[in-house]
Amino acid sequence: MTFPEIKTLLTTQFGPEIILAEETTGLQPYLLLPTERIAEVCQFLHEHPDLYFDLLECLTSLDNGLEANTMEIAYNLYSIPYEHGLTLKIRFPRPGSDEKLPEVPSVAAVWRTADWHEREAYDLMGIRFTGHPDLRRLFLPEDWQGHPLRKDYTEQERYHGITVKSQIPSSDEE
Repeated sequence: MTFPEIKTLLTTQFGPEIILAEETTGLQPYLLLPTERIAEVCQFLHEHPDLYFDLLECLTSLDNGLEANTMEIAYNLYSIPYEHGLTLKIRFPRPGSDEKLPEVPSVAAVWRTADWHEREAYDLMGIRFTGHPDLRRLFLPEDWQGHPLRKDYTEQERYHGITVKSQIPSSDEE
């Protein structure tokens, strides 16, 4: 199924408001969806007999920085039997460093591999996935402060008595 055909099918199923934007000029076209509808749309894409997106290839989180004040998640989907792919994106407000983590519906019930992808995004970007079966840090200890891939992340100097922040002198100090 082609990208325009998939878009038409989604708007027929969910209404025209399901597509907030689309980008078709690049090598990998995508559809921008409302954050709160992502799990529902992914379930449909997985179960529909003409689509059967049986593989979540990747779930990538992005921090667009303080100026844009948004974060994104890109979902790269693929149907092995039909040999077609689709990229979906969601965009949501970026919280300040003292605000609670942004919340996004989990797609782990649709694709088991989302379990690890979502845990990585939670650990490194600070995105909470509601409905996730086991949302905990994947790479860093549970008591680590902050989320290292966020643009506003400040590396802590010490962790349990261990120096974390490198003390390499800058070229001006040499």
